Amino acid sequence: MENTWLSVIIPCLNGEGWIATALQSLVDQKEPGIEVLVIDGSADDVSLRIVDGFSNRLNIRAHHRPDLVPYTAATNFGVEQARSDRICILHVDDIWLPNRCAKLREWLAVQSDGVLHLHPSYIIDGSGRRLGLWRCPLPAGQSPVPKPMLFERLLVQNFISTPGVTIRRDAYLRVGGLDNQLWYTADWDLYFKISAVGNVYYHSCPLACYRVHKGALTVRGSRNSEDFRRQHQIVVDRHLGKLPPAHAKEILCLATASIEVNTSLAAAVHGKLGRLAKAFIAVLALGPQGMRRYFFYSRIMDRAFPRLRALVAGKF
Repeated sequence: MENTWLSVIIPCLNGEGWIATALQSLVDQKEPGIEVLVIDGSADDVSLRIVDGFSNRLNIRAHHRPDLVPYTAATNFGVEQARSDRICILHVDDIWLPNRCAKLREWLAVQSDGVLHLHPSYIIDGSGRRLGLWRCPLPAGQSPVPKPMLFERLLVQNFISTPGVTIRRDAYLRVGGLDNQLWYTADWDLYFKISAVGNVYYHSCPLACYRVHKGALTVRGSRNSEDFRRQHQIVVDRHLGKLPPAHAKEILCLATASIEVNTSLAAAVHGKLGRLAKAFIAVLALGPQGMRRYFFYSRIMDRAFPRLRALVAGKF
């Protein structure tokens, strides 16, 4: 246990269809220095039996906590139980690429002050086919991302994929972790809170896969358009004050248009196409320069086209 340097938190709720693939991606790291904490909120023990099958290949601890059904509560509990200084959150339907731990060790050796280390992720479908690459609109390199740049761009859209994040545990606990009231935007809110207390580094190498599929929480939960919109608006209202006053009004216009686009696209996935025209008008109203910034900051093409490909293929 003294050599454990990374804790992987896996919140699980009826994840028996995916969890073996997620755990195998951790086995493939060939890294003895990671611990895995599975927090299972399922009513039965099907997922836990799968987890037990990996006990001889991973340093793994499983907690059956049906009282912690929201993934936010399960994740917060897992972080509290973690024994290492760095944590990662891996949802049961996502995976890591085999060299992720090796690259992460390299980064932490020279950028140990970082509270967040970020990298791109491939977007995959239910069968694991790569549909696209989800990147951050941030400069990669040895220097921290300038905070004004990060806050400005992040307010427009959450462009950070969960499997592409490594967090310093003390910073996570310091800011109170994930907000249990935010079922959709809790991670977005968390990145703002943690970024405010330390340095953030972005690396251009894709080392994980984010899966889109019909049963995902983000798909199931987005059926209520007004609640979906409200989830986004809460984060924008909460963190707008982190922007320089001279830019806040301009960025708020971009963020408002982004919320309209996100809400309209989510409604369209459920067959409600009427809002798409309103989203189109909201983007046009930004003008040429505003539109250019919106498309760059939001990474809308990175996020939307892979989902469209999955939708056309009948896998989303």
